[in-house]
Amino acid sequence: MGNRGMEELIPLVNRLQDALGGVGQTCSLHLPQIAVVGGQSAGKSSVLENFVGRDFLPRGSGIVTRRPLILQLLTSNTEYGEFLHCKGKKFTDFDDICGEIETETQRLTGINKGISPIPINLRIYSPHVLNLTLVDLPGITKVPVGDQPADIEYQIRDMIMQYICKENCLILAVTPANTDLATSDALKLAKDVDPQGQRTIGVITKLDLMDKGTDALEILENRLLPLRRGYIGVVNRSQKDIDGKKDIKAALLAEEQFFQSHPAYRHMAARMGTPYLQKMLNQQLTNHIRDTLPAFRCHLQNQLLTLNKEAEEYRQYGPDDAGRRTKILLKSIQHLAVDFEKLIEGSGDKVDTNNLSGGARINRIFHECFPYELIKLELDEQKLRREITYAIRNIHGVRTGLFTPDLAFEAIVKKQISRLNGPCMKLIDMVSQELLTTVHQCINKLNSFPKLRDETEKIVTTEIREQESKCRDQVLLLIDVQLAYINTKHEDFVGFTNAQQTHNQSTKKIAAGMVGNQIIRKGWLTISNISIMKGGAKEYWFILTAESLSWFKDDEEKEKKYMLPLDNLKLRDTEKGFMSSKFAFAIFNTELRNVYKDYKYLELACNSQEELDSWKASLLRAGVYPEKVTGNGAPENFTDPQLERQVETIRNLVDSYMSIIYKTIRDLMPKTIMHLIINSVKEFISSELLAQLYALGECSALMDESPEQQQHREEVLRKHAALKEALSVIGEISTSTCSTPLPPPVDSSWIQPTSPSLPRKSAPGGRLVVRGHAPPVPQMTTHIAPTASVTTDGLKQHRSQPHRAPPSVPKRVPPSIPNVK
Repeated sequence: MGNRGMEELIPLVNRLQDALGGVGQTCSLHLPQIAVVGGQSAGKSSVLENFVGRDFLPRGSGIVTRRPLILQLLTSNTEYGEFLHCKGKKFTDFDDICGEIETETQRLTGINKGISPIPINLRIYSPHVLNLTLVDLPGITKVPVGDQPADIEYQIRDMIMQYICKENCLILAVTPANTDLATSDALKLAKDVDPQGQRTIGVITKLDLMDKGTDALEILENRLLPLRRGYIGVVNRSQKDIDGKKDIKAALLAEEQFFQSHPAYRHMAARMGTPYLQKMLNQQLTNHIRDTLPAFRCHLQNQLLTLNKEAEEYRQYGPDDAGRRTKILLKSIQHLAVDFEKLIEGSGDKVDTNNLSGGARINRIFHECFPYELIKLELDEQKLRREITYAIRNIHGVRTGLFTPDLAFEAIVKKQISRLNGPCMKLIDMVSQELLTTVHQCINKLNSFPKLRDETEKIVTTEIREQESKCRDQVLLLIDVQLAYINTKHEDFVGFTNAQQTHNQSTKKIAAGMVGNQIIRKGWLTISNISIMKGGAKEYWFILTAESLSWFKDDEEKEKKYMLPLDNLKLRDTEKGFMSSKFAFAIFNTELRNVYKDYKYLELACNSQEELDSWKASLLRAGVYPEKVTGNGAPENFTDPQLERQVETIRNLVDSYMSIIYKTIRDLMPKTIMHLIINSVKEFISSELLAQLYALGECSALMDESPEQQQHREEVLRKHAALKEALSVIGEISTSTCSTPLPPPVDSSWIQPTSPSLPRKSAPGGRLVVRGHAPPVPQMTTHIAPTASVTTDGLKQHRSQPHRAPPSVPKRVPPSIPNVK
């Protein structure tokens, strides 16, 4: 016989479980645990068996339950049991289940009454139960017997506390009617964790064994020693009945007859017995379900809204419909073109706030990386003067020149221009690679159709390489154009007349477009070369302008620490420290003056290579150039003053003309790359890619779904249908069930919280030994049942449940084991 009270909710809850379980969804209406707590031989196991309707627990005198039994009831079409320690083995005979429990208990505890906190996990599948977790706990005892430890009472209390302190655990405090209820250990433990009595139900057993002339009427009417949820009397089978194989159905009929015929209980027989206890627990389950439904319904509705658009698209998709395939192909390529353009041109949709991507990275390459590469081309002064000297002498030959030869100027300039090939080709490589990364990021959205993705990637990559080749040819042509004619009439060229004037840094700044004290960059940098005695490395807020580098205590810019003029400053790279994760560079004065206080240089560190490159580029704009590498050749000793003047003149002319070339190249290179590569690829994707895909002649094959996408499409449709059905079932549960209010509080001060005096034992040397707590309860895995999801501790207390007091477990010092002689 099953639990008929539970069967009232089974159809609706099962429909909900089936609807969600079929698509891998978890039904969040986890029902509470029910823990049965009481003394030895109080009838706990009999109460527990009544929920299942079958005999499956060991029986006997003394302590029989010696390990916690976590019993999970799972709704199923067939009836059988499974143990976690015997995965895959089904027990259809409940006598075998009882035998396995005894065997597994003895495996850890032996045969001489020993106990263990490690639980036995049993699942019973049956069509007569709801998904529910029941816990059968060892009976509370005070006197150790057999192999039991001296502190058996405290070990069992710790074991019980680990379960009943959970907010989702209903406590059945079982007390025999033939004992003093005021001293019930079960009620005392329940009071510790549930002081307001919201989840404690008193169960009075063995009413049929009370002395003649006595009864428990005042207790059952909740007048004597009241509980908030009151008491329910039950009559379990005796050991003689169990030995005689009296089934539970006959036992329940006998129980009903007892209450109806007993003169003290007949007026309340309808509120006594196992069926009424089941009814009360079922109502608690109903309350729990109704309290959980609003949040669960909201969760399902949000999932449904998220899936609506995708499910509608998949619903219209026909794998064998050529027209649908063509339409999806067109939409996919259109989306690819739009996504690529957004990444390149920038968009407010789905902005990446963590990293630069697409066009932003290309912009950084154009205006930070490339100018820095050009600056690194500058030769050191000594080597340049030596080359000019050799050029002048070789042009004059055996003659002594009276005038500065313009051929020497052209030779040096052309050599400098030719060296632009390297940075320009590097720029093209960097932009092409970034473009390939951007395209790959967009094409990844075609993963649903592997053939289409591969062919699209192949065609677009080929196009980028072709345009890259054209761009290289064009850039080489630009450099050849610059080499073809040296325009000494350029309006920015200093000319021979002013060639003797040296260009200082202020001239460079004006040429670079820096006006006044314009702010170039702000950001955090760490000054890392300050000694520990003076405070050590510290982070400051730096502001770089066209004239100075200042730093403040923080980004509020109220407390300025120092302002460093940029005159005569250079920067050099520093090696990354062995234990440092930062990237650093150094600033120093070319006239060997102290840069900051008594420091010859200032070492500044930032968090990434990108940030380092950006700061270098900003300093470059402000006129702070990298340190020039010193050549290995010996300095040129001039013996001819006229030759020295000629070298100085050509040196200034080269510097003036190359600044024009650098400015031109910095301007033309981004434009050339944008026109020949980026815009061409963008135009190709939006207008020619589709035609090239059609030219392959395999459009139908291109739209073959990947197995993963096919599975995903089917899962989305199944999930969408399941969510709609689940919401419909929730509506039925809401209208077909009702909740009952929590009974009003009662004065339960008669229950004294557990506070036993704890003995201590002195170890040798006078040191106190304190016994630790029992080990924690292992969590029970749930992968055996694919159609249900029940955890060992069920669902946590839902926030919509009102008036629930937090558990209050009084702290106690665990005792040491007393000497046993």
